[in-house]
Amino acid sequence: MQKVISTDKAPSAIGPYSQAIEINNMVYTSGVIPVIPATGEIAEGGVEAQAEQAFQNLCNLVEASGSKVENIVKTTVFIKEMNDFGKINEIYKKYFKEPFPARSCVEVARLPKDVLLEVEAIAWK
Repeated sequence: MQKVISTDKAPSAIGPYSQAIEINNMVYTSGVIPVIPATGEIAEGGVEAQAEQAFQNLCNLVEASGSKVENIVKTTVFIKEMNDFGKINEIYKKYFKEPFPARSCVEVARLPKDVLLEVEAIAWK
């Protein structure tokens, strides 16, 4: 049976979807963008600041499910500019430690609210 996961420590859904779903002790998050949950504003300060906010939001969402960051097994990072890959990796390493989750990183033409990145994850409980 699936369970909807929601928290005010991550951005609210801006469409017809759940922040995350738990099923069979696995947690699947929707894409998380660098919106400051308390204000609804996009984090300012370039890709590094947006990456910090997006990864913090993602961690908050996973923890709201009763799981933990160390249980994330896969992430997908969507980025506006592949030239930011190195900068995003530096922020990524603040949140994820070895053994790192499996990951895909994809450059895209546009993201919601014109943010610079979006991230989603799969974790176990």
